[in-house]
Amino acid sequence: MSTTAPYDALLLVSFGGPEGPEDVVPFLENVTRGRGIPPERLKEVGAHYFEFGGVSPINAQCRDLIAALRQDFADTGLKLPIYWGNRNWSPFLADTLAEMEADGVRRALAVFTSAYSSYSGCRQYREDLARALEQSGTSIQFDKIRPYFNEPGFVEPMADAVAAAVAGLPESARMAPRLVFVTHSLPRTYAETSGPIGGAYVSQHLEVARLVAEGVSRRTGLVLPHELVFCSRSGPPQMPWLEPDVNDHLRDIKAQGATGAVLAPIGFVSDHMEVIYDLDTQAAETAQEIGLPMARAATVGTDPRFVAGLRRLILERAAVARGDSEGESLSTVVGRLRAFPDVCPLNCCPNPRAPLPAVAGED
Repeated sequence: MSTTAPYDALLLVSFGGPEGPEDVVPFLENVTRGRGIPPERLKEVGAHYFEFGGVSPINAQCRDLIAALRQDFADTGLKLPIYWGNRNWSPFLADTLAEMEADGVRRALAVFTSAYSSYSGCRQYREDLARALEQSGTSIQFDKIRPYFNEPGFVEPMADAVAAAVAGLPESARMAPRLVFVTHSLPRTYAETSGPIGGAYVSQHLEVARLVAEGVSRRTGLVLPHELVFCSRSGPPQMPWLEPDVNDHLRDIKAQGATGAVLAPIGFVSDHMEVIYDLDTQAAETAQEIGLPMARAATVGTDPRFVAGLRRLILERAAVARGDSEGESLSTVVGRLRAFPDVCPLNCCPNPRAPLPAVAGED
């Protein structure tokens, strides 16, 4: 029988988001503290949330994922309690850690709602956990699952979703559509130092884009051009960020003769604000303005294959923690890139401002 020993609990660690209009400003202050975000950008982002009633979808999506994991665990005989803590909004990590320790948790496994290697998607969460341990006065030991961008439970649902979106284009648009893979932009310096040797953030996304495009070809019989583009730039204008922006790219491919576009948000595990605003609202308006038929592929969300993939990663990490050789047989990756380390190596995705304590790493 599979076991999650030595772990007493699973902790889902996420970004957090406002759940009402009164939360928006305090939430954005938490997000941007110390980052030098221009006031006009803060005001602009706040307006995005107010368009949706001041509610980010991310917290509801975390609740849905926890419910799906609990059901999967129940169906497969795993007994591992699941907790949830956020970086920027309730439930805050420090509060959750206090609850966990009161419940008797001594060693826990963390799952981040980011599939890729980057400072904001991995190292910063590890720093958040170290800070929360100090703030809460708790002494829980934490490990984490590895980056899961090339886990088949992440890749295969996206290939299905993109193929479905291609089929959903108007017939005339299916003559020569483009696949537009979208992720969150980062400062170039963050991208260049991501992963153990640098450059992991972009290389991992390019690999997922390739795998999904090949999956779409197998499903549809079409060989479609594809590109990786970016959304949600938020830094000062003098700082170079990853490009091209998705809206600029849509204009470019329209000028090149594309008959349609499928936007595939491979950088997000669920329909975050960056998806429902940057793609479903802003990019959709751009596509309409230039006369380019567009469809948006679904994110993996709570697809049973994704949930089962997370369970495999949990069991794999538990086996490694026990020193059990079963860990190698449980490891599942697709594509050309290896499974990334469970324990982040020294200088992996370094803090661009100053070194800070972090859990689940060699530093």
